[in-house]
Amino acid sequence: MTAEQKKIKELEKEVASLKELVKDLLDRIDTLKNRKNSRNSSVPPSKDENRPKKTKSLRTKSGKKSGGQGGHEGNTLKMVENPDEIIEYKAKECTICGTSLEEKKQYLISRRQIVDIPPIKPRYIEHQVYSTICNCGHENTGNYPDNVKAPISYGSNIEALTVYLHTRQYVASDRICEFFRDTCNLPISEGSIYNIIERVTKRAMPLYERIKQLIEQSKVVGSDETGVKIDGKMNWGWTWQNNHATLITVSSNRGPQTISDTFADGIPGAVLVHDCWKPHFKTGTSSHQLCLAHMLRELKYLEERYRHIWPTRVRELFIEAIKLKKKLKRFEYYYPMQERTKLENQLDELIQQDLPSAAKEIIRIQNRLYKYRDYIFKFLYHPDVPPDNNASERSIRNLKVKLKVSGQFKSMKGAQCFAVMRSITDTCIKNKQNVLQALRLIAQS
Repeated sequence: MTAEQKKIKELEKEVASLKELVKDLLDRIDTLKNRKNSRNSSVPPSKDENRPKKTKSLRTKSGKKSGGQGGHEGNTLKMVENPDEIIEYKAKECTICGTSLEEKKQYLISRRQIVDIPPIKPRYIEHQVYSTICNCGHENTGNYPDNVKAPISYGSNIEALTVYLHTRQYVASDRICEFFRDTCNLPISEGSIYNIIERVTKRAMPLYERIKQLIEQSKVVGSDETGVKIDGKMNWGWTWQNNHATLITVSSNRGPQTISDTFADGIPGAVLVHDCWKPHFKTGTSSHQLCLAHMLRELKYLEERYRHIWPTRVRELFIEAIKLKKKLKRFEYYYPMQERTKLENQLDELIQQDLPSAAKEIIRIQNRLYKYRDYIFKFLYHPDVPPDNNASERSIRNLKVKLKVSGQFKSMKGAQCFAVMRSITDTCIKNKQNVLQALRLIAQS
C-alpha cells in the first residue's frame, strides 16, 4: 500500500468518525429541543439546563446585627392626648350587693386607644355664580375660580392621589380604578385616569425644567440608561441624578442624540459618573468617573473563568481605593496623598503588565483601563464624587419596576408622563418632602 493510499485510508476513518460525532450531536440537540423547560411547560426556570449561574453579590459582611440599627428613627405607635372620640366605661352596679353606682363619682384609672380610618366618602362641592343688576343698569356676575372650568370635574386631591398611585406606587390603571371604586366609593374610568395623569404632568413641566436646570448646574452627576418597552417596541429610559435631584426621560435613541437633546450645552461643571457607555463621553463635562461596581463584577467573572492573578489584583486594588475613600476627611482630597499615589502607581503597573494572548477578555478590560486611566480614581480627588454609579441604577430601576408591575407602556406620551412625574417624586424623596403633598400642590396650580 502506497503512502497516498494510507493517507486516504486515514482520512476515510476520520470522516467516518466525524460523521458519527455529528449524528450524536444532532440526536442530542433533538433531545434538548423536545425536553420540557420553563418556556414550554410548568417546569420552573431554576430547573432549566445550562441556566446561567446567579450573579454573586459583591457585598461583604458588615458585622452588624440584622434589624434596625442604633440611632435610627423609629415609628412606634403612640397614644394622643386629644382623641377624636371618647367612649367611657363606668360600673353600673356593685358586682357583690347589686347597689346602683350611677350616682357615685367614678375615677379614671386607665385608658386604651384604637387608631383607625373612617370610611371614605366622596365630597361634592358645588360652585354657584350669581348675577345682579346695578342701579346704573349694568348686569354684574360673579366668576368661577380658575380651576373650575367644566360642569363637573375631579378635584386636586383625587388628581394628586391618582398620580401618586401611578408613579410612586407603580399601580396599573385598571387597579387604580378598582382602588377608587372599592376604597373611595367613587367610580373612575381608565380614560379618566389617563387624562388626569396627562393634565397633572402638563402642570408639572415647569418643575421638571427646574430639575433639569439643577442637574445642568451640578458639580457631580450620575447617569444611566435602560431598555423600556413601549407598544411592543424597544426604547430607552435615561436618568441624570445627584444627591438632591433626579431627571428621567424616555427616548427611542440610546446614543448621544438623546444627551444633546436633553442638555444642549452639556453639564459643563460636572464630573459625570457612569458605566463607560460610549455616548456618555459625548456629554460636555469637566471630567468622568467610571463605575467601579461594574468593573468589580466583570473582574469577578474573569477570575472565575481564567483563574488568572491579574483580575484578582485589580479587584483588590479597587476595593482598597474604595476603603480609602470611606476614611478620607473632606480637606484631605485637595493635598498630595501618599496612599492615593501608591494606588495609582499600582494601577499603572497592572495596566502595563504583559498578559497571555489567549486571555482576550482580560486584555480587553486592561485596554479599557489604559484608555480611561484618568477616570478610574477621580473619586479620590473629589469628596462628593462616588466610586460607583449605584445611585443612578436605583433611579432608573423605577422604570423597570413600573414595567414589571403594570406591563409595558402603551405610548411614548404615557412613558414620558411617568418619567416627568417620577423625576419630581424622586426629587421630593431626596429632599425629604411629602410626595403626596407635593403632587397636591401641583394639581392645584
